[in-house]
Amino acid sequence: MTTVRDSSRSSAIAALTLVLVLAAGAAASAHRQDEYLQAARLAIDPDRVQIALDLTPGIAVADRVLAEIDADADQSISPDEARAYASRVLSALAFDVDGVPLCAELVDSAVPPADAVRRGEGTTRVQAVARLPPLADGRHQLRYRNSYRPDISVYLANTLVPASDRVTVAAQRRDVDQRDLLVDYNLRGDRAAHVRRALPVGLTGALALAAHLWWRRRPREDA
Repeated sequence: MTTVRDSSRSSAIAALTLVLVLAAGAAASAHRQDEYLQAARLAIDPDRVQIALDLTPGIAVADRVLAEIDADADQSISPDEARAYASRVLSALAFDVDGVPLCAELVDSAVPPADAVRRGEGTTRVQAVARLPPLADGRHQLRYRNSYRPDISVYLANTLVPASDRVTVAAQRRDVDQRDLLVDYNLRGDRAAHVRRALPVGLTGALALAAHLWWRRRPREDA
């Protein structure tokens, strides 16, 4: 297994990976041998979207997929080849929130050995994160589209239950091929942030009151 990390993972990414590994095994074992199964899972946070994509080729298309990954055809997948392939896959994904395009950055990738891919048992895993712009409280819409290898691929797309209680998924809509996913979600304000903003004002008032009381109670010199 060739693994590449482009930045440190968050705890949410690790949890997402665990869910992904458990769920992807069943889907991969059931897909047809002449298909490239691409299963995407999106986790929406208040300030970012985390993406986990599993890519599992059937035996009949495994050599075509390996030819893209193993660029020098030496039957061994190097870290550079794994990173380049993950970046190529990621470049074919498109995201936007409320119509504003998002830029997804590669976080982690794992490419299985070539022999496992040929047996139809190898799953490439790509994890990425897209930072969200500052968003107002209320309803928002996230769009995801996968345009990678439509000639041989079948697609799955789903949104995980949000880890933050500030995010509530209202609806998910997919096209018939599940290459496109629209997610309507609600964003609730950060109460802790409101408290933090209010603290300086309250502290200033308390200091002013203390100074006033001290002024009135201080010993006065006789004239």
